[in-house]
Amino acid sequence: MSHEAAGATRPLTILVVDDDIDLLEQVSAILQADGHTVVKAHGQEEGEEALLSCIPDLAVVDLMMEHQDSGFVLCHRAKRLFPEVPVILLTAVRSATGLDFSAGSDEAASWTRADVILDKPVRPEQLRGTIRRLVK
Repeated sequence: MSHEAAGATRPLTILVVDDDIDLLEQVSAILQADGHTVVKAHGQEEGEEALLSCIPDLAVVDLMMEHQDSGFVLCHRAKRLFPEVPVILLTAVRSATGLDFSAGSDEAASWTRADVILDKPVRPEQLRGTIRRLVK
């Protein structure tokens, strides 16, 4: 489905951070196919460096990278630098552990600082729909 056909937002600059290079490339390819500029970062450290060199319109961050809390830490730093920038956390925690958490409640949103938490593997149409809701 093309960018226009998907009813997607204007072209955005999106920071994508994941320590799994295959998932980093997969999510980046989906977003680039929709006409977005993607700033890729392989892991938390590169993600932090990217936040200092660009102001993204949106960030897509893996939850568990070098450390189990890498995604939370990066999300907090992004929100501290750019509070208006939506952050999507991607996680495989539910499938790996059976634990269920989301940014849907005010309490969860206050400690995760993420706007949305999506389960991996994220479907392209789910990611696109989430981005449309977050960036109008």
